[in-house]
Amino acid sequence: MSEQPEDEQFVESTLIQAIENQIETGEPAAAKAVFNKLTLVGYEREEILELMAQVLAMEIDDMLETDRPFDGQWYETTLRGLPELPESR
Repeated sequence: MSEQPEDEQFVESTLIQAIENQIETGEPAAAKAVFNKLTLVGYEREEILELMAQVLAMEIDDMLETDRPFDGQWYETTLRGLPELPESR
């Protein structure tokens, strides 16, 4: 990991842990499917987890900013679009 403030490291590690839990439990199914797809095309585990964590962070940020529930459909659709990340939420 690069030199980041402690709170950023905590957030990043928490998001990655959430992604690892999603992959392990298969909930949502897109998490494991996307992880497997990106592994098959040659992405490293750490890189995949970081990409997936970015998608989760985008959804959480927007959810908090707009005071709405988590949009699982957007999240799964965006995960399935990886390795391409959307410009914004």
